[in-house]
Amino acid sequence: MAAYGEPRLSLFGDPSRRAIFELLARHPWSVGELAKQLPITRPAVSQHLRVLKDGGLVFSRSQGTRRLYQIDPAGVAALRAYLDRVWDQALGAYQRAAEAAPDDL
Repeated sequence: MAAYGEPRLSLFGDPSRRAIFELLARHPWSVGELAKQLPITRPAVSQHLRVLKDGGLVFSRSQGTRRLYQIDPAGVAALRAYLDRVWDQALGAYQRAAEAAPDDL
């Protein structure tokens, strides 16, 4: 476990990056297609995609003369596993607190 949780969570700190990720969750897109749907430039989209790719949340593939980006299921599965562990710990703590509470409340 990382010292401060799942490092992929920090990738969502930027609203544009979250918007790109959410668009890619619906459909694979090229940089140009993403830029048309967002209020940022193509170079900015490319930078955000690079960060998401380096973080293991997206990957790219060639289709003809374009490069399409899409969600990386393995990266998302790792992020989801982390969130599931945290949620299980929270539920366990809640259950222990409820069981330890006095009955006369």
